[in-house]
Amino acid sequence: MEFMDSIPAARATAQAHHHHVGPMRTAARSAVPAVTDPRAAQVRRYESGQLVWRVQCGDMINRERCVTVLVQDGQVVLVGPPGETARLTAGQLGQLRAALNEAAKLTER
Repeated sequence: MEFMDSIPAARATAQAHHHHVGPMRTAARSAVPAVTDPRAAQVRRYESGQLVWRVQCGDMINRERCVTVLVQDGQVVLVGPPGETARLTAGQLGQLRAALNEAAKLTER
C-alpha cells in the first residue's frame, strides 16, 4: 500500500461510497489524548486503522452530509461534503470544534 500525500487524495478517498479512508499514516491508538471531549468521542472512530472524526451536517437543501477530520503527516485534514456547503447546528459545531481540538493535540506530539 502506498501513502496518500495530498489533501485532494484524502478528499477523493473520503468521497468513496462507503466513506472509507484509504491507507494513510496512522496515529497509534495510545496517542489519543487521555482527556477527550465527549462531543468528539461521539464521532471518533478507526477506519482501516486511521483515526477519523465524522461530524454529521446538512447541505443547503437539507440533505444529510458529513464533515471529516483526520490527521495525516502531522497535519489536520478537514474534508467537507464534496463540492457542497456544510450547514452545522450548534451541537454539530461543538462536535466539529472538539474533533479539531483533539486532532490538533495529536499533531503536537
